[in-house]
Amino acid sequence: MSETLDRPRAITTAGAIDTDVHPPLPRQADLLPYVDDYWRETFQSRDIDVLELMSAPERTKPYRRPDWVGEGDALEAMQKNLLDPLELGHAILNVVSGAHALFDPYLALAVCRATNDWLAETWLARDDRLRGSMIVPFSNVAGAVAEIERLAADKRFVQILTLAAGELPLGRQVYWPIFEAAEKHGLPIGIHAGSMLRHAPSHSGYHSFLIEDHIAMTHGFATQIASLIAEGVFAKYPALKVVAIESGVSWVPPLMWRMSKDWRGTRVEVPWVKDSPAALIRKHVRLTSQPFDAPEDPAEVEKMLSHLLSDDMLLFSSDYPHWHYEGLDVLPHGVPEAMLQKAMRANALATYPRLGG
Repeated sequence: MSETLDRPRAITTAGAIDTDVHPPLPRQADLLPYVDDYWRETFQSRDIDVLELMSAPERTKPYRRPDWVGEGDALEAMQKNLLDPLELGHAILNVVSGAHALFDPYLALAVCRATNDWLAETWLARDDRLRGSMIVPFSNVAGAVAEIERLAADKRFVQILTLAAGELPLGRQVYWPIFEAAEKHGLPIGIHAGSMLRHAPSHSGYHSFLIEDHIAMTHGFATQIASLIAEGVFAKYPALKVVAIESGVSWVPPLMWRMSKDWRGTRVEVPWVKDSPAALIRKHVRLTSQPFDAPEDPAEVEKMLSHLLSDDMLLFSSDYPHWHYEGLDVLPHGVPEAMLQKAMRANALATYPRLGG
């Protein structure tokens, strides 16, 4: 196998758009300046501090690479470790917050608003390369829409973030006002690996080990994509894009094949699904490149990716500071050069229209 196929030499990260970068979660002291007196008292009396999801424990391996952990300014560390050495054009910051899992819908909205304002002031305002995903409470749809409208004028926010495993499948009509606002403002829906743990992460109950949760997360992504298609979200909102973040890639072709096959026999149930699910996935769904789940043989990687029948779906990501590779070896091996070249920038610009604004 040629060296070019294994690691394309013509590809550079200079000017690339990194679609998945994680700042450290804000603590109570970080959020208090962005809430009113009522919520300030509530945060303190209820001791709302470390909003870390059990399904995404950011302070444990492999969620933080040891050589990227420091005690100083987190943005300066990100600049030193990622932004400057890779010469990135932009990096999209995704805050995977426990706000998504709060049972109180009003508290969830307050935490989301404060987190978005904290992200804008302490991160986006300090480095022109940074862009942000806004977090909104899917448990409070009216509040989520209000938050989207509040931030819509700030073009530094380029995406709406939610989790792969929530209370209901994302296609349900209760969530459609969020999708309407997202399409209106050119905001993709970023579905990030993680669970509210409202339900067991597998169809047979809870797992014993973290590795099982990681594997089951692909089922969560597949469930959400199937729901969005079957419920008619892409028919209702034809310009909407969905980004599966930290989902891997290899699960997508089997979903395309299986759902398209079954759709042919059951399409009387879903007459609004005019195109095959495979075609809808290629049009509406995008995938981040890290963590990259693929065989070690570059030829097998190329074969797997060829089943997507599209060079438009892959988006470059580092998943900083998660531990998927050593040094700056961020580019997945074996990806055909033409696909990787588009993934570095062009696909992101097509997915996130606000990046070009």
